Order: sequence, then structure tokens, then C-alpha cells
Amino acid sequence: MSHDNFMREAVRLAELGMSAGRGGPFGCVIVRAGEIVGRGHNRVTSTNDPTAHAEVTAIRDACANLETFQLTDCELYTSCEPCPMCLAAIYWARIPTVFYGNTRADAAAIGFDDDFIYQQVPLPPEKRAVKMTPLLRDAAQATFQAWAKKTDKVRY
Repeated sequence: MSHDNFMREAVRLAELGMSAGRGGPFGCVIVRAGEIVGRGHNRVTSTNDPTAHAEVTAIRDACANLETFQLTDCELYTSCEPCPMCLAAIYWARIPTVFYGNTRADAAAIGFDDDFIYQQVPLPPEKRAVKMTPLLRDAAQATFQAWAKKTDKVRY
């Protein structure tokens, strides 16, 4: 299959999910060695899960199918440029290549405006719109110190 075919499948999934009333018009596939190993479409409203974006659901599907938490040898095809959350998930999954259809400006034009989040991310915590307050750092440090000493940890 070609890049175009994979993107067409992502767009098909976007249409399928939207038409079925499962969520917004977003679809995604993850490809490994020319084969689709993960599929997803937006399921935010049908699952009451604000993290159930197409890219996240596709990453979850691919990781379950491949029995791994890193997708270093995969490509992601999504019907729209990833939002900040999905972009972070792509980085965490170690996916090296992303192809997208619509831009974030296209998404904003139909009511999905993520630009506010993009603007918030680089701000210091005390300047963000979401109130962020440090609390009990000393207590939380104990777990981090235990992790640092743990000899059988699985790094990710």
C-alpha cells in the first residue's frame, strides 16, 4: 500500500466514527513495514473520555496488537495535524514519522481550536490558565528516589 492509501484509510475511519456518532471527524492508522497495525477514530463523546482522540486510540490499538509500548519502527497517518496531547503521545510512543491531512487551522475553522493549548505549553506553570500549585514535593520525592535505585525497572 502507498502513503496515499494509508491516509485514505485514516480519512475513512474519521468518516466512519463521525457518521456513527462516536466523536469528531478524526481518524488515524499506524503502519509498520507496510501493514496497518493500529486503527483509531475519535471516540471522545461516545466514551466520555477527553483523551480518546484518533491518534491516541490508534496508538493504544497498535501497542496492544504489537505487545509493546514503543512504536519506533512505525509511521502514523492521521486525518488532521495532531493536537498537543496527541503530539505528546506520538513522542512518548517514539513514532518517528507522521503524515497528516487537515491542518490545525482547518480544525479551528470548524470549531476545534487547539491553538490556546499550544500557547499555554511553553508558559511557566504559574502563568498558565489552569491553576498549578506545587504540593508535598518532599513526600513525592521518595518514590522518585526509589525509582532511581530500582535495578529491575523497565525504561521507557
